[in-house]
Amino acid sequence: MNKRNKWLGGAATAIALVIAGCGGAAGYGTSASTAGPAKAAGGARLDVVKDPKLGKIVVDANGRTLYDFVIDKGATSVCYGACASLWPPYLTKGAPKAGAGASAVLLGTTRRRDGATEVTYGGHPLYYYAPDRKRGQISGQALDQFGAPWYALTPAGREIH
Repeated sequence: MNKRNKWLGGAATAIALVIAGCGGAAGYGTSASTAGPAKAAGGARLDVVKDPKLGKIVVDANGRTLYDFVIDKGATSVCYGACASLWPPYLTKGAPKAGAGASAVLLGTTRRRDGATEVTYGGHPLYYYAPDRKRGQISGQALDQFGAPWYALTPAGREIH
């Protein structure tokens, strides 16, 4: 990891800790039309897009990159508190749906400690990286934060290393 990425990762972690201390990130989990993650009404959708650096990756319906946290315990998330402020889970209110290029058989859900339903793909709980606010951003790729690296996933549900 280069010095810039280490600095950005450290700064993002510090921001997440400040946000967590203030009660969470405003705008997260509020509406499917906001820039932050939301509980998708009727079921979250996953699509696949081609990224110029990573190849085909799994994204949400708005094209925002979704990530896997290596140290999750199977389909059970271990990302809460400050971690979930910086890496918000991809939540749903219904059964997730496979969009363009995504495999319906790899879709699933897991129950979080707070009762929310998080989308899984290939058995991996899915997360946004808060600084990735727009379609096509992949600044969370391979960042080592909260004890392990985070990776985008292939359409087959494998981490991209």
